[in-house]
Amino acid sequence: MTVALLLAMSALGAGSDFPPDQSKLPVTPPKGATILLDDKGNHKFLSMAGGAIDWPIENGVITSTSNRKNQNHIVSKLHFKDADIHVEFLLPEKGPGNSGVYIHGNYEVQVFNSYGKEKVTQDDAGAVYGFSPPLVNACRKPGEWQVFDIRYRAPRRDDKGTIVEKGTITAWYNGQKVQDGATFGEPKSTFHPFRFGNTPYLDAIRDRQKKTMTGPVFLQDHGNPVKFRNVWVVPVDDKAFEYEPGKK
Repeated sequence: MTVALLLAMSALGAGSDFPPDQSKLPVTPPKGATILLDDKGNHKFLSMAGGAIDWPIENGVITSTSNRKNQNHIVSKLHFKDADIHVEFLLPEKGPGNSGVYIHGNYEVQVFNSYGKEKVTQDDAGAVYGFSPPLVNACRKPGEWQVFDIRYRAPRRDDKGTIVEKGTITAWYNGQKVQDGATFGEPKSTFHPFRFGNTPYLDAIRDRQKKTMTGPVFLQDHGNPVKFRNVWVVPVDDKAFEYEPGKK
């Protein structure tokens, strides 16, 4: 069974398993995917202020660029509720390689140079930061392309904004399952984009996200030149749309 068929099945809600084919990179986006960054450098990202990004793009690869405050993340124009998320990345040869995939701006799947570590924690690659360490250390050494496939189910809130059902993440990393239905509730990190370096643009997104459980995905600036390519999202419901500032 091909990865395209598997992801197409997931979009229809079929099957409970999630075994994406990560054996050969880059992976071809499946039918139904919204491409956030393609191999020509076309992208659907904005700055944290809602304007043009300043991360350099070359040959379809975008490089995380810091403003020295760790507040220069990029945010997708696409907003979604539940989805499968695909991200390929390359760690720098020097430094910790710290970055992350911030889903809905609240929950971070950690990017970090954890290569060779015997014991991994919530700080390491493949962790759901603040909630769940990776099941295994699947990190490759710097200089080799790596891949996340993340199945995200958003928390459910009642009409008062209280979480009544926790969200879940199942994630595959370089061919190994590193999260298996990990649960999470209210965001824990004091450094997520809606709390640290937030802008009027993000404030509007945050308020809408809490009401609708839909939101963007961020690629994180944490002071390290991590490279990204081939980023896409496959929504698994009909809630996805491209957000326009001022839209209710």
